Amino acid sequence: MVIRRIPILGILLALAPVGALAAEHVTLTNGFSVDCVKHEALGESGMVRLFPLSASDSTYMDVPAGAVKSVEPLMEIPVVAAPSSSLETHLADAKCGAPGSAACPRTDSVKGLLVEAGAKHHIDVDLLAAVVKAESGGQVRAVSRVRAQGLMQLMPGTAAGLGVKDAFKPEENIAGGTEYLDRLLTRYHDDVALALAAYNAGPGAVDRWHGVPPYRETRAYVTRIINEFNRRKMALRTAVR
Repeated sequence: MVIRRIPILGILLALAPVGALAAEHVTLTNGFSVDCVKHEALGESGMVRLFPLSASDSTYMDVPAGAVKSVEPLMEIPVVAAPSSSLETHLADAKCGAPGSAACPRTDSVKGLLVEAGAKHHIDVDLLAAVVKAESGGQVRAVSRVRAQGLMQLMPGTAAGLGVKDAFKPEENIAGGTEYLDRLLTRYHDDVALALAAYNAGPGAVDRWHGVPPYRETRAYVTRIINEFNRRKMALRTAVR
């Protein structure tokens, strides 16, 4: 799958005007599905161009025709920008201790860390923020049932391999998590859905299933992050009008 890069990293979804859009539901053979404004065959190249819902004509995905399992028409649906919910606000609500304490650092510093890490690895900061929200809800000292730790929920073994000594330190966690996501994006040729699925379920699961694994949690995770990324972009566009 080829995903066109936009400013920093080509993500599945970008900016959209508010209004009603005709849409179609495209299911891919890798197990993922995309709601699109339209699709079109690219001559004799054997490729199909998908224009994701909430994307302009300048943002698209090119996939082999054989990768498209089905296309189903959808009714016209309204595209409405959700109320703004910035990373700063979300982090401020997180139950991680008193604001400004070691357990709950200044939210502007967390945003700065995301911006810095995104610039270093050429990953859109809104994607990183969406991953943080999905992984830990902005809680610096979050620990999952499988012992994943910190803002980007690094497993101890993964953290060690990334050179992260203290996963509860935002600067180390974000640097390590972003580097890991960058490695996954490189491994899966900038296929964001596969990289996110691998971040959640592990590269082994993605390789074994040759696509997004049929795990309800993983598919919901991928969809949640992409939707959050898209919401942020739409909110930004609405704010600058």
